Amino acid sequence: MPVNMKGKSLLTVEQLTQEEMEYLLDLASTLKAKKKAGIKGNLLEGKNIALLFEKPSTRTRCAFTVACVDEGAHPEYLGKDDIQLGKKETVADTARVLGRMFDGIEFRGFKQETVEQLAKYAGVPVWNGLTDYSHPTQILADFLTIKEHFGYLKGIKLTYMGDARNNMGNSLMMGCAVMGMHFVAGAPKALWPEDSVVAKAKEIAKKTGAIIEFTESPREAVKSSDVVYTDVWASMGEESKLQERINLLKPYQVNMDLIRATEKEDVIFLHCLPAFHNNDTEISENVGEMEVTDEVFESKYSKVFDEAENRMHTIKAIMVATLA
Repeated sequence: MPVNMKGKSLLTVEQLTQEEMEYLLDLASTLKAKKKAGIKGNLLEGKNIALLFEKPSTRTRCAFTVACVDEGAHPEYLGKDDIQLGKKETVADTARVLGRMFDGIEFRGFKQETVEQLAKYAGVPVWNGLTDYSHPTQILADFLTIKEHFGYLKGIKLTYMGDARNNMGNSLMMGCAVMGMHFVAGAPKALWPEDSVVAKAKEIAKKTGAIIEFTESPREAVKSSDVVYTDVWASMGEESKLQERINLLKPYQVNMDLIRATEKEDVIFLHCLPAFHNNDTEISENVGEMEVTDEVFESKYSKVFDEAENRMHTIKAIMVATLA
């Protein structure tokens, strides 16, 4: 079935059909190969893209900026001090102004409601670069990395370790549901995704053959896993709760014993970054390794930098698919 995404926004992972996700991943692979071959793109020539950032980011900002420039578009960065979302100007009014000036809008911020409102009023495609509920651009990069390594997605077992009651837990679960994969969250029960989100994922899974599971046992979670995934234990703005989070999540640290417990020699480790795998940052200098050990992070199993690069290629694919 032909896929046409022109003019569409991307606000959550679960809004994508399996065909649309496959199309975006195939397009990203094509655009990646073109870049590697040194072929200059022009698929977004003449387009102006607004990059709205309530929350700062290394990978999201750089990926959108380079992806725009690679295909001939002009990116305009608007940080938290440059925009008035909900402060001096409503989100709806901001959306209607930017929609008159730009061809597409990326938003990275706090509330899912904000990106939904932007999409409702802008009149141009809006892309979610991260909210409290969903992180669709990250999932596409993750799945491209998995597909590059294994050659397929359907049936792949992905285990997410740590706090699954957040945007990454939600998004990985939804992505696996859409693509017919096997998702397991290894987490304290209090940090499993909300019941309403799980119900939505399981409804999708009925149609795709996906498996959605949860366990408090780290070793049970990773058994036979093809992919082991984790994220920081204290998200942006939660640093004051760091010790409390360490105490709660220490059993779910991805270390080499846990990798070996998968009993898969070709298992891969993924992390959306930044990662606290040593004591070389201000946050980790007094506590050391947190969600993943340095041994795993720097091992042959780790594909985190392939994954980080793939943010650019998949984001480029999203913009090309919805604008070109």
